[in-house]
Amino acid sequence: MQIEMSIKGLMVDPITNTPIVILRDKDGQKVLPIWVGIFEANAIALQIENIATPRPMTHDLLRNVIHDLKAEVEKIVVCDLQENTFYALIYLALNGGTVAIDARPSDAIALALRTRAPIFVEDSVIDNAKTVDFTTEKADSDRLHKWLESLDPDDLGKYKM
Repeated sequence: MQIEMSIKGLMVDPITNTPIVILRDKDGQKVLPIWVGIFEANAIALQIENIATPRPMTHDLLRNVIHDLKAEVEKIVVCDLQENTFYALIYLALNGGTVAIDARPSDAIALALRTRAPIFVEDSVIDNAKTVDFTTEKADSDRLHKWLESLDPDDLGKYKM
């Protein structure tokens, strides 16, 4: 089953200094942190903050190409988690049909923000993410899990890097 989610925040993992996108369902019951690259985090942050760039960024270009091809982003889905790597699909409405395109979740999210498409996550991904160890050191893993569990949803506001 797919759960619709929204971006609750964009922050930096205090242990690895890697950006994290925090997705949360509408009821605030399910939260999914996704570690992303610095450039993808920047693309997401620019759109969250409604900052216009003088020239199209990569995700703006992709949005423009999709639009010019008379297609539409229906939704994006974070669909899988394998070996600590998240996977996503971008669903495009094109010529009366639907095309699913493999993508990194960070790119899919950046595109969804630009096209105002909904963001979904398979519930199995949320369940599997609870058991995944995203760090190699046991002490770091314990600290990270405690930090994620202690996050107050109200503190996850603006992008800070």
